[in-house]
Amino acid sequence: MKPDWSCLKDVKIIDVSQLLPGPHATSLLLQLGADVIKVEQPVTGDSSRLLGNGVFAQFNRGKRSIALNLKDPTDKAAFLELVRHCDAVVEGFRPGVMQRLGLGYEDLAKVNPAIVLCSISGFGQTGPYAAHAGHDLNYLAMAGYWSIPVQVEDKVARPKLRLSDYAASAYAALSLSVAIMSARQQGVGQHLDVSVHDAILSWTAHMAWLARGFEDNPVASPTVLPENDIFQTRDGRYLAMGILENKFWVMLGQVLGDDFPQLREERFAHRMSRFGRKQEVNAMLKEVFLSRTLQQWTETFSGYDLPFSPLLNASELFDDPHVQARGTVRKLPAERSISVGFPVKFSRGLPDSDVSVPALGEFDIEAFKARNRT
Repeated sequence: MKPDWSCLKDVKIIDVSQLLPGPHATSLLLQLGADVIKVEQPVTGDSSRLLGNGVFAQFNRGKRSIALNLKDPTDKAAFLELVRHCDAVVEGFRPGVMQRLGLGYEDLAKVNPAIVLCSISGFGQTGPYAAHAGHDLNYLAMAGYWSIPVQVEDKVARPKLRLSDYAASAYAALSLSVAIMSARQQGVGQHLDVSVHDAILSWTAHMAWLARGFEDNPVASPTVLPENDIFQTRDGRYLAMGILENKFWVMLGQVLGDDFPQLREERFAHRMSRFGRKQEVNAMLKEVFLSRTLQQWTETFSGYDLPFSPLLNASELFDDPHVQARGTVRKLPAERSISVGFPVKFSRGLPDSDVSVPALGEFDIEAFKARNRT
């Protein structure tokens, strides 16, 4: 049952986007109470369907799918009929495509003046890179993600999540909520220009600005913390030690100092003194943590107030008692898959989430039109 308080309980959104940013943004709004109608290309559908059922399901559970060819006059008319009765349209084409289809913001506003069009593109609707092809790695590269030094032995490695896509989807969802509320109050919608590059740049800019002064000596950057790092253990596993405040260094020395007295040496006692010996501190900790297995370290640090964490493997993650207690991840035994809920707990609750995966074209547009005529 959808809570009466939810400001999105009667919001209708058309999702004509594919892959991650747009579908993730609309899935967030769906979990907050919105009704999402997913418009897909006939026959093939969303490109993520071609990557496997699990990939498509990840961001499209609970939506209603309709198959429309937006280049076909009849299907285009059906799309505009949906626009007439909905609050927002989310699209992820390259800039100019919606206008060429006759479905730009001005076209949609003629049908529904209160419509919000959210356009999510790699580099935005304007600027010299607007028409450039790109994916997550490209936007991270152009936003200076790898320009920020964070480790004594820093490495350029591919992130294991599509960080810039998730940044853009979060900003899109937030902006859509505000724009829809505004349109309902004033009767006038607007066009949201969400750039994936802008989104991740807003995360990287401050640290990259600071990094400009340390390009010749990255280790000297204050963003490089020798005791805040990932360390390998004797059995080939890894642990994360997130020491930032000096009290945690003191505690580490108290816990391990009898076996590793170098941790209690006065020359390492304060943050600034460790900053002057970053390579030495990092090398010392590498040697320390290589001396025991991950399980031994987990037992050693149990009960102590230290920012220690084992790097969980995929199986361990879903068996973790905290993950299970919070309930964000729901196992679906029938599908042998999972459903991930909205990651914020509302004290008044959220709508029950529909975890069904829509079949391509299952939505009955004639029934929708009839229902909205009455």
